[in-house]
Amino acid sequence: MRSDLLSVFLVLGLVWNSSVLFCNGGITSKFVRKVEKSIDMPLHSDVFRVPPGHNAPQQVHITQGDIEGKAVIVSWVTQEAPGSNTVHYWKEHSSKKHKAHGKTNTYKFYNYTSGYIHHCTIRNLEYDSKYYYVVGVGQTERKFWFFTPPKAGPDVPYTFGLIGDLGQTFDSNITLTHYEHSPKKGQAVLFVGDLSYADNHPNHDNNRWDSWGRFAERSTAYQPWIWTTGNHELDFAPEIGENKPFKPFTHRYRTPYRASGSTEPFWYSIKRGPAYIIVLSSYSAYGKYTPQYSWLEEEFPKVNRTETPWLIVLNHSPWYNSYDYHYMEGETMRVMYEPWFVKNKVDVVFSGHVHAYERSERVSNIAYTVVNGICSPVKDQSAPVYITIGDGGNIEGLATKMTEPQPKYSAYREASFGHAIFSIKNRTHAHYGWHRNQDGYAVEADTMWFYNRFWHPVDDSPSFDS
Repeated sequence: MRSDLLSVFLVLGLVWNSSVLFCNGGITSKFVRKVEKSIDMPLHSDVFRVPPGHNAPQQVHITQGDIEGKAVIVSWVTQEAPGSNTVHYWKEHSSKKHKAHGKTNTYKFYNYTSGYIHHCTIRNLEYDSKYYYVVGVGQTERKFWFFTPPKAGPDVPYTFGLIGDLGQTFDSNITLTHYEHSPKKGQAVLFVGDLSYADNHPNHDNNRWDSWGRFAERSTAYQPWIWTTGNHELDFAPEIGENKPFKPFTHRYRTPYRASGSTEPFWYSIKRGPAYIIVLSSYSAYGKYTPQYSWLEEEFPKVNRTETPWLIVLNHSPWYNSYDYHYMEGETMRVMYEPWFVKNKVDVVFSGHVHAYERSERVSNIAYTVVNGICSPVKDQSAPVYITIGDGGNIEGLATKMTEPQPKYSAYREASFGHAIFSIKNRTHAHYGWHRNQDGYAVEADTMWFYNRFWHPVDDSPSFDS
């Protein structure tokens, strides 16, 4: 009997150790993804297909157009001619149609000239409603739809998708497909930067901005993507005469930055259902006295946790990262802003940049002064969980080399492509799940129940046997 029990425990131990490895920190997954070269899909791929019809609108995408969630910015591109910059829209089951007029711009980058890029903000929408909209009015018309968020409130459920560093490779396509087919349907995407990776092509080939817009349209036209800028949006290339950072991004993508008092489109805030979302720019000046610093200092006091209990921050370069790739690149921003994050009890920070997945413990490292030498992260229940989700599938491939031993601040890490879902249930609880591309659509490779730092600030670290 004793030997039988011993055999059972031995088998269970082998099964467990086949999937995870315990070390100095949390869990390093032993799942081994087949190492393959990440290459962009060829431009003739069906996911890049130009829509049929004369001067048909393409690269359609939407994002939130104000702080409260009652406006949407609709953007699209026409190639042959400007066409109409009008959007027709109406609420489901309503016979009353509305129209809004936008603006059109173009830009040149080295030897590339863009199509006609349209941006139109539609306002005064009703909460929690389905709307249809049409672009290409008077020529080749295309119809899409979206849902507005519920009015901000502490117990309003809402589900976000999390994607970062997507690119336009075969792996990128798998990631987007997995997100689209997830049974836990995201209602909006929090995108943590690095869209097209056009800058990985000769002379920052801006045709790859166009192909990315067509590729992502199947999601971006139907639900808002909340944009964060990454290093691959910089497109700073003085060697070919391009000296203005973020030039393609700022012409193609809009954010509602002015509504939150920001001076640049790279840092801003929105409310969406039960969440207050702060977007920061890792590649804009953030030191003391800079516009971003001054804005963020004034932003935190505006957060009303009785209205929007979940405080979420997006940036690109992670502050807590145990991969050798981009190691400590976010350190100077962390030193500047982490005390504010702890003081204001940020619930979670989502970042990209590192092309892998990692979730931290709730930790902070804010005790250091020049003379005391206290410079190690410590568990802190007022601190956020830091999640790196830069695993969308881009052309640069996976980050596979990790620092060893695994740091204590690291709860779970894995070098795989995927996406995540953050599903807010009420003011106290949210469920988080990370999905790797190799699994079925419903499978969660890493999960955590979040307890809100304002309303339910108890230890929510998942136990090793959960």
